[in-house]
Amino acid sequence: MSVADPSRLAAQALANCADEPIAVPGTIQPHGVLLALTEPDLTVVSASANAADLWGTGVAGRPLADLLGPADLAAVRAGLAADLGEVNPLRQTIGGAEVDLVLHRRDGLLIGEWEPLAGAERAPARWHARLPAVLQRLSATASLAGLIATLAADVRTVTGFDRVMVYRFDPEWNGEVVAEARRENLEPFLGLHFPAADIPAQARALYTRNWLRIIPDAGYTPVPLEPPRNPLTGGPLDLSGAILRSVSPVHLEYLANMGVIASMSVSLVDHGRLWGLISCHHYSGAHRPSYADRTAAEFLGRTASLLLQTTVAAGERDRVVAVAQRQAALVSALGRAPRSPAPALVDGPTTVLDLLPAGGAAVRLGGRLHLLGSTPPAERVPALVGDLLAAGVAVTDRVPHAHPASADVADTASGVLAVEVAGGRGDFLAWFRPETLREVTWGGNPYASKVVEDDGGPRLSPRRSFAAWSETVRGTAEPWRPHEVTAARELAAALGSARLARAEEDDRLAAALQRTLLLEQLPEVPGLALAARYLPSARDVVGGDWYDLVPLPSGRISVVLGDVAGHGLSAAGITAQLRHALRAHLLRDLGPAGALEALNGLVTRLLPDEMATAVVVELDPGSGAVAVATAGHLPVLRAGAGESELVDTERGPALGLLDRAGYREVRFTLAPADRLLLYSDGLLERRGTDLEEGFAALRDAARELGPGEPQALVDGVLDALSPAGTDDVTLVAVGLA
Repeated sequence: MSVADPSRLAAQALANCADEPIAVPGTIQPHGVLLALTEPDLTVVSASANAADLWGTGVAGRPLADLLGPADLAAVRAGLAADLGEVNPLRQTIGGAEVDLVLHRRDGLLIGEWEPLAGAERAPARWHARLPAVLQRLSATASLAGLIATLAADVRTVTGFDRVMVYRFDPEWNGEVVAEARRENLEPFLGLHFPAADIPAQARALYTRNWLRIIPDAGYTPVPLEPPRNPLTGGPLDLSGAILRSVSPVHLEYLANMGVIASMSVSLVDHGRLWGLISCHHYSGAHRPSYADRTAAEFLGRTASLLLQTTVAAGERDRVVAVAQRQAALVSALGRAPRSPAPALVDGPTTVLDLLPAGGAAVRLGGRLHLLGSTPPAERVPALVGDLLAAGVAVTDRVPHAHPASADVADTASGVLAVEVAGGRGDFLAWFRPETLREVTWGGNPYASKVVEDDGGPRLSPRRSFAAWSETVRGTAEPWRPHEVTAARELAAALGSARLARAEEDDRLAAALQRTLLLEQLPEVPGLALAARYLPSARDVVGGDWYDLVPLPSGRISVVLGDVAGHGLSAAGITAQLRHALRAHLLRDLGPAGALEALNGLVTRLLPDEMATAVVVELDPGSGAVAVATAGHLPVLRAGAGESELVDTERGPALGLLDRAGYREVRFTLAPADRLLLYSDGLLERRGTDLEEGFAALRDAARELGPGEPQALVDGVLDALSPAGTDDVTLVAVGLA
């Protein structure tokens, strides 16, 4: 004999609970009769087995005209042409007994439920006369606590239940009794918590659609439907909208364990989401409020649902206003310091930590992390926030649950609210809340439910004791309020917008600055032919390319092409400094290598975090003598009559890498048909090819072009290589005239 695995049985029981057909039970409660009819002939196609008790005869297959008097039938037909919600209930007399008929449509059928008035308790008539005053009292409450306390008391008055509770769901669907009106000799349930498993997801879905459910006697014997299927669909008859719908046996067992004989619930729905329930219990016997009284209770629940949002908002108003004021102060600070957002957020009179009630905050901008207050260690923050953002749980008050690897920092970060900042890779704002130990009192031990096996397989059996059971909850923080989440996201959006505006302005300035670094027109140099071409990046990003022609005191001319690492305004500013500095060194007639060595010294001493490449060609127009030196730049191309080659020069280190670079020159004499081509790396960069393939393509293109003017060389190479456009491209060609 094998022993079943308890964990497997528990998992199976949960699955069976989730799959329980509560909307199509095939049975009803016995305090009324249900008929399913086709339209427009109103013929009975399914009926509850107790229908004969009401009509004194079988009803299967019969038209409704055989079962109702002419006046009652006419009232039904008139009601079918109108809004059923407005005509329900229809008062009828069947066999001398008064009944309330409630109609609704489902899956192509008309569902009628006849509920006898006999046995239904009725609130005093004066209560209904006081309904306007009751509604006024509800709407006049200034706080959520006042609203739900008034609601519980008035629902108990109209329905007569021994206990009426307002039950509120938390984000995990656990419930808490937040208001209660009860018979004096009953123990209080106020403040007790109940686990989410007490009301499964499919039951909550029904509560969201159907606002009221009643069980007049939890010890009832279910009445079957005959037949239980819808002849139009072939599937079980859907009773999700039926008042008489039979309920889950597990729920009846739950009520019995609580000592509840009769129950009723009214939904509280806020913006389409189930906020909670008005839960009514009766212990002294069966209890069935009249349809009119139940409708009054539902009306109170619907009214309270409408008031929930404004009442909660009114209670939050002071906190919302305070957060909004601090948010405005931070946005204003960002506006005053668009180029230094981090100091505006972390060093000003109002900091990002002040925005929300939190123990600590983190600002990561441009890859630099700033911490304020009590936070996890700096080396842990980026990974924690990044993982939460990637997992879609950027707002949590239970970090150990959402990110178990960070359980050890729960003392400072049991709660995290994180938002990404647009325009920067991995940039974010984050707030941290410390662990708040909470003593939670449950209505019975929530872990005491057992798994039992019956004919349907393993199922959950509700706990039998509902005595107060307390536990200390760890690893949780004060929950983040909706207005706090909104304020954090709006601040991040403002920061992203400011960054975008700053980037656009930087691009305009960089473009203007770069235009000053590119010669509008090449000078006319006797004895030389010159051509140049600049193509900006297709991504509309200002790069660091520059070129220059510097006439020297000796009569020679220096042709320069350089490339600063980076893009945008910063790169353009560095480019301008290097261009002017190199001009000064070239004019000292130090030669290409000496000028680059002097420029390298400037970069290493004054611009230690910058890097650039450059190539200098010094040419004597009279003799054709050439000297070339390169600082990390691509080799110069020499194109002649039917041949092309890369000038074999030692490629020294890029500017800024070494204190003493030791640049060397290569010297040769240019033939009358020769052309030299200087170019930036954007010409050769393309996905899937290496640099050697690019050099080969460049040599082939120049060889096929043959001898020609420098402009023809520039244009032909561009056409042949068709650069990808992911970076800016610069070409300068020079030859003897």
